[in-house]
Amino acid sequence: MKGLVVFPVLLCLLLGASVFAADFVSGVQFYKQKDYAGAFNQWKPLAELGYPEAQNNLGWLYERGKGTRRDLDAAFKWYRLAAKQGNAVAQTNLGSMYEHGKGVSPSDQAALRWYTIAAKKGDPAAQNNLGSMYQNGKGVAADNEIAIKWYRLAARQGNRHAQFNLGTRYQKGLGVAQDNKAAIKWFELAARQGHSGAQYNLGWMYENQVGAARDEAKAVEWFHAAANNGDPLAQANLGARYQHGQGVARDYKNAFKWFLAAATQGDALAQYSLGKMYQTGQGVTRNFESAVGWFRSAAEKGHAAAQNLLGAMYSRGLGVTQNHRLAVDWYRSAAEQGDGTAQYNLGAKYANGEGVTRDYVRAHMWWNLAASRDNRNAPYSREQIENEMTPDEVKTARRLAIECEARRFRDC
Repeated sequence: MKGLVVFPVLLCLLLGASVFAADFVSGVQFYKQKDYAGAFNQWKPLAELGYPEAQNNLGWLYERGKGTRRDLDAAFKWYRLAAKQGNAVAQTNLGSMYEHGKGVSPSDQAALRWYTIAAKKGDPAAQNNLGSMYQNGKGVAADNEIAIKWYRLAARQGNRHAQFNLGTRYQKGLGVAQDNKAAIKWFELAARQGHSGAQYNLGWMYENQVGAARDEAKAVEWFHAAANNGDPLAQANLGARYQHGQGVARDYKNAFKWFLAAATQGDALAQYSLGKMYQTGQGVTRNFESAVGWFRSAAEKGHAAAQNLLGAMYSRGLGVTQNHRLAVDWYRSAAEQGDGTAQYNLGAKYANGEGVTRDYVRAHMWWNLAASRDNRNAPYSREQIENEMTPDEVKTARRLAIECEARRFRDC
């Protein structure tokens, strides 16, 4: 129940403390049973009587729309009432409302002020958030060393987000000397508390022998943990592992399962991989329409290989009405990212006059570029088309290739 006060500080209670404690704890029990309306009904009267712990919790319910309609204005109101009475959790929550502009105009300065007040009282969430403000220069000049100070204070109290952030600082050497072993230490602490980002990072570090000996078993273990927690990068990684039999037995059904989980969260690599599975019928019934759909999803996110294959589907009329003009557009999008296969395919379109006016100079230019990216077909095609070109045209094509590469393949 992050952001909630679970047990009141009894020493702060005034007359009627025993009644408050009973009703407050009753609300906690309702919450644990996921009876949010019951919790709301227990805490609202206490909040109206001025008890800050109940005010904070009522704000939390309003913010998330649990047990009542979502009302950010009401959430802000109750957080502020509790914060002004000195409740550190509410001060942290109020800072978050200011930082993200929820129920109030966004203000990094106000967020920083409330986080600082709560952090100095020892609230670990506030300490972590304050570290993030210093790390990113929000409301204050960026300062990695001060960020580290607050992350460390929160991490030592067991805050998993701070442990993850501290691990990241050690991994990248920001505010501290780079130390991958220290990064692993903090990632493991966060990972064992279910932090999916830390779990993924651990898998990656064991996979790539960073800060620890290469250990495929541990890599797979942590990727599985992160994937089961919904991390799309871990899900895509597992999909590739099952597809290729890396660290696990090859299993196309499991590959499809994990690619689908990541793809539905918008991971472009997983969307591309699903498209390939549908295109080739690997682990699933071949379906060109589904392949086109997933290639398009990835291509629209800028995935070059997906753009190239979507172009190929349009070129051949597989799963979509044949359209050479659209094929050229998608080939060009990938070619401009330096994809050698797309550069070759775009050259072929110019050579054949499909979707564009036939232009041997442009064809030669794109095949020159593709050849420099080790496309195996480009040298032969380039040699063949030179038989149809004058020496001056060949010279022009080579010059255009040099100029195009200098422009990073734009406007070629």
